[in-house]
Amino acid sequence: MKKRVVMALLAMSLLSTTAQALTLEEARTQGRVGETLTGYVAAISKDKETLALVDRINKARTESYQQLADRNNIPVDDVAKMAGQKLVERAKPGDYVQGINGKWLKK
Repeated sequence: MKKRVVMALLAMSLLSTTAQALTLEEARTQGRVGETLTGYVAAISKDKETLALVDRINKARTESYQQLADRNNIPVDDVAKMAGQKLVERAKPGDYVQGINGKWLKK
């Protein structure tokens, strides 16, 4: 019985940690991250939580871009740049995007 309670508490703590993790949408809304023309998200705020989110998002994007590049027989950098342009264009008003000059602009 005690083992079940411990396991249940452990499972609930893992779920609550996941539920409290910063999402990309929250980070965008809070001005903590912005989209770049390179196809990757970049941290505006350099706190630990934001940097971890950026790392996680960019790793997932890299895998996705690589799959698309392999499927279409084109360089992965080309896929990332095409995605970057679309992501910057689709950014919502109030989101940050990085301009050609490297400066952050609020859409």
